[in-house]
Amino acid sequence: MTQHFTIMVPGTTPNGKIEVTAPFDGALISTIDTGGAEAVEQALATADTLYRDRNNWLTAEKRIEVLNKTAEIMQSRFDELAIEAAREGGKPLVDSKVEVTRAIDGIKNCIEVLRTEHGEEIPMQKNAASMNRLAFTTHEPIGVVVALSAFNHPLNLAVHQVGPAIAAGCPVIIKPASDTPLSCMRLIAILREAGLPEEWCQGLITSDNEVTSQMVSDPRVGFFSFIGSAKVGWMLRSRLAPGARCALEHGGVAPVIVAEDADLERTIPLLSKAGFYHAGQVCVSVQRVYAHESIARELATRIAEAGSKMKIGDPTLPDTDIGPLIRHAETDRIHDWVQDAVNNGAELIAGGNKLSDSTYEATVLLDAPDDATISCNEVFGPVIQVYSYKDIDEALVRANALEVSFQAAVFSSNIDTCMHAFKHLNASAVMINDHTAFRVDWMPFAGLKVSGHGVGGIPHSFRDMQIEKMMVIHSPSL
Repeated sequence: MTQHFTIMVPGTTPNGKIEVTAPFDGALISTIDTGGAEAVEQALATADTLYRDRNNWLTAEKRIEVLNKTAEIMQSRFDELAIEAAREGGKPLVDSKVEVTRAIDGIKNCIEVLRTEHGEEIPMQKNAASMNRLAFTTHEPIGVVVALSAFNHPLNLAVHQVGPAIAAGCPVIIKPASDTPLSCMRLIAILREAGLPEEWCQGLITSDNEVTSQMVSDPRVGFFSFIGSAKVGWMLRSRLAPGARCALEHGGVAPVIVAEDADLERTIPLLSKAGFYHAGQVCVSVQRVYAHESIARELATRIAEAGSKMKIGDPTLPDTDIGPLIRHAETDRIHDWVQDAVNNGAELIAGGNKLSDSTYEATVLLDAPDDATISCNEVFGPVIQVYSYKDIDEALVRANALEVSFQAAVFSSNIDTCMHAFKHLNASAVMINDHTAFRVDWMPFAGLKVSGHGVGGIPHSFRDMQIEKMMVIHSPSL
């Protein structure tokens, strides 16, 4: 019997339901209720009431207790969370297990930042105006947090948005991606099981985009967290109420520079994994690789060989390396982009074919035109493009040519080459002899330019979801 998930907004009723299907084979996984304008209003009113009642804010002790218990429950259900995330999102089971591990660690990170939170003393008595005064800061929750999440890491992204909000003491409302809502709903259920009053974390799938916009733009929202497309993120930011803070995480076209002295034995496994991992559906996947002309063809060929050994198929099987695209239309789009590049002069080293409605071959292109669609846009598919260059400064100009900017990488045995690339790459993070998709969840994670706004990463989100409040004491005894 198909499982059904109810709307997780206390005191409201759904206005419909949608089906959640497995991207690999279209099998029905579950149904889930949707909420309209009435449900959004109820969720916002509930959260706002909690925030305004300062006498009943959750204590730090209670928040730590809930988060500790949440991590314990998640660990006890590790295999279930992993297999269900793989089913609904298509990320292979081996990688979904890594995601669950990260999500549990993320909850623990929320506890760590909560335990170490503190204000600071502000210098006083340094001039006549500040005499007889003592000043220090503390922190308070910023208000209601509204979060819109993405499909590609359905559990861990929800942890990144909900966890810091709970740690900061903010009531939070989250709308997961309609393609992959179930992992998020399971997380909310676990938080409630761990002792979080249900009103403090609410979740719903909205019935349409206008209802979503209504929720985001409401003046009761203190902080808006968004992970998704740039077009939607920037549009929603423009509708925020005055004073609302936000963090936007969009996509990128992560560039990689591979110098002629790079250690290819180390480089190729890293690039192939980071380009084909989750069928390329990661915002910092390896996509554009600029390799010195002396090694470009070898690099492309060996990446293709590595990709050909990866098993493509059912993401719930333990030996699958590359799973499906999230929607059939994405498979068609990727194929169109690859064919466009080939028709305009790119050399197809490997792949370039749909294997089914939902899966695509691990594909490598050599020297696609810089103005090809696939060169200018985030492919979000299992496609790696290798471009040959003569001079590294030429490669850096080409790498920086797009309006997106996120993580980048450089591979070289020469520290000066690495430092030169680090200085000149437009990126928020540059990996040295590592792939662009490297991330641990406590580090800053920020898209620049069109790629985003603000800084992600659990400690950074935790700080952004609070306000710093200062007390100044004036006493003749000081």
